[in-house]
Amino acid sequence: MSDLLPSSESVAALVAQFETELAAATSARDAQSVRDRYLGRKSSVVSSWMQMISAAPPDQKKSIGRFANDLKQAIEARWAQHAEPARYAAPAGGIDITLPGRRPALGHRHPLTIVRDDLEATFTRMGFTVVEGPEAEDDWHCFDALNMPPEHPARDMQDTLYLATPIKGESGRVDDLRTLLRTHTSSIQIRHMQAHQPPIRIVAPGRVYRRDDLDLTHTPAFGQIEALVVGEGISLADLKGTLLAFARQMFSPTVRVRFRPSFFPYTEPSAEIDLSCWRCSGAGCGMCKKTGWIEIGGCGMVHPAVFEAVGYDAEKYTGFAWGIGIERVAILRYQVEDIRLFYENDLRFLEQFPY
Repeated sequence: MSDLLPSSESVAALVAQFETELAAATSARDAQSVRDRYLGRKSSVVSSWMQMISAAPPDQKKSIGRFANDLKQAIEARWAQHAEPARYAAPAGGIDITLPGRRPALGHRHPLTIVRDDLEATFTRMGFTVVEGPEAEDDWHCFDALNMPPEHPARDMQDTLYLATPIKGESGRVDDLRTLLRTHTSSIQIRHMQAHQPPIRIVAPGRVYRRDDLDLTHTPAFGQIEALVVGEGISLADLKGTLLAFARQMFSPTVRVRFRPSFFPYTEPSAEIDLSCWRCSGAGCGMCKKTGWIEIGGCGMVHPAVFEAVGYDAEKYTGFAWGIGIERVAILRYQVEDIRLFYENDLRFLEQFPY
């Protein structure tokens, strides 16, 4: 064992060997490998000498321990002061080309975009055309043409976001028309009917705006999709069949549709659309609040006054329309309890969706 006792010359020799290997390194990874061979916690030069202490005779433990400590400090000092590792380091804001490639995180569509795309695809397959229109609208297209007179509650400032100075109407009076952020996409239907003659079969998706507070189920800006079918002999049976096909495509192949009487100024008769709960098959659960039914939107046969506003012959043509909220469909489809989650852009939430 006395022949193995280290000396100061041994320290110098090992440090010189370390510097030689370090100088021969051609990359940051190679330099780190050299450092680990001498200073690593396991199977390194220094760790091997440290392990020899416990097995050495008592009179040699002190010498071996001193040698191992001196060697460790000397190599650490050379590593810290050596100029070679800096040669491989990436410049500030740069890229170290010696590092392995990192797979970039792939983004995917937002859940509301997924739902809107699926809605459009569903109705496109049924022969509908997707149309869009301006979000900044005038009150004739948004209200008057939809059989909503000036005293109608929907025109109250508490519900509608009015914009700039009124613009001139056909009579030339400046106060004829007011600009606003549309409260529904029904204004798109009016513009389309003004430019096209029946038969018409369109869906109008888009963002709408109302004076709502942001809470669990409401937001001042949200997505809506509305449908309009106009032609000869269109009936409530056509409306129900269309909605049933939509519901079975979007939610469940066994879902049922129910109409509840309601009132909308632009449809007569009007109804609320209920779908049978696809989770409990109508038996009653937490999702449907023990009723077996889930409200999804509103619908009805187009009011003759709307046809008259756009120049259609109300004696010749009939039609149906319905509207639902895109967020409403997303909430039901994905069982999300707070609508605000769709807008907070929290990746922990968004990454849960399938694509």
